[in-house]
Amino acid sequence: MFSVEATKTLPRAEFSKNHRILVVEDEDLIREMLVLALEEEGYEVSIAADGQSALNSLYRAEPVSTDFPFDLIVLDIMLPQVNGLDLCRLLRQQGNPVPILILSAKGSETDRVLGLEVGADDYLTKPFSMREFIARCRALFRRQRLNGLMDPQVLRFGEITLYPQECRVMVSTEEVNLSPKEFRLIELFMSYPRRVWSRDQLLDRVWGPDFVGDSKTVDVHIRWLREKLERDPSQPEYIITVRGFGYRLG
Repeated sequence: MFSVEATKTLPRAEFSKNHRILVVEDEDLIREMLVLALEEEGYEVSIAADGQSALNSLYRAEPVSTDFPFDLIVLDIMLPQVNGLDLCRLLRQQGNPVPILILSAKGSETDRVLGLEVGADDYLTKPFSMREFIARCRALFRRQRLNGLMDPQVLRFGEITLYPQECRVMVSTEEVNLSPKEFRLIELFMSYPRRVWSRDQLLDRVWGPDFVGDSKTVDVHIRWLREKLERDPSQPEYIITVRGFGYRLG
């Protein structure tokens, strides 16, 4: 099904070192071959045999910042517990930008389009050669690197400046001390200025779909944010209430 010798004909990428890849594949033989090929390229590889284990790895390793524990996820679709499409959709709903390469025996146009529409960056149909697999991984890393060069290093709105990589927020010239949830809220608002977010949407994006509790926790965090960011929290200029809908920035 797979060819591993062809990977040796590819020149080793200079930027392969220190890239972290999560391989999510339930078939032992395929998983072992993928790991072998990736490690030969100098990548750091972690594995998961089902969707729930992959989620556990992501949540366990994710720091309280905008950085993520992996630079690429290689994801099979037909997985036990949580399938690959649901896992991909969930990561995108939570704002996780990590590149995702789907591997699947389902090769119809409908299957490929569905995989890309739920958030995958590339789709590779089984069987495939290891040479093509490695080439696609490299292409995703190149794209990620170019996007990083083009993306702004800071978000600005009015007098608020947010540094995503540093988890730091300034209002005018003063740094503001925010909790992780407060930071994620204002980062989401600043990423989509003037978009209206319902309480349920904010809970899903910031607290996660497994959150159990009252939606009023959003109102509480909004109040805390206003106290830290607004000149007059009782008459907010930044975080605006849209009655009957939710909140927006500006």
